[in-house]
Amino acid sequence: MDKTYYVYLLASGRNGTLYIGVTNDLVRRVWEHKQGAVPGFTKQHGIHRLVYFEICNDAAAAISREKTMKGWPRQWKINRIEEANPAWRDLYEEIAT
Repeated sequence: MDKTYYVYLLASGRNGTLYIGVTNDLVRRVWEHKQGAVPGFTKQHGIHRLVYFEICNDAAAAISREKTMKGWPRQWKINRIEEANPAWRDLYEEIAT
């Protein structure tokens, strides 16, 4: 059975430091970032605002998309965020309810 996977972009703030990740539980994973539950880049740099995500139907597609997006120039990532979320709102509250 296929499961839903997500490729997501976190930001420290508008035009701030960006992080791209992949998960099968977006609410849980973003909550972990927000709580600093896992040591690493996002905790060290205060990156916990969910500003963009995409839904994929399987793990392979999500991982491939994550790798593609990580290879993009920074401006492409910013453009993608601003097309979908011009105010750089934290989308966590919308997905967590």
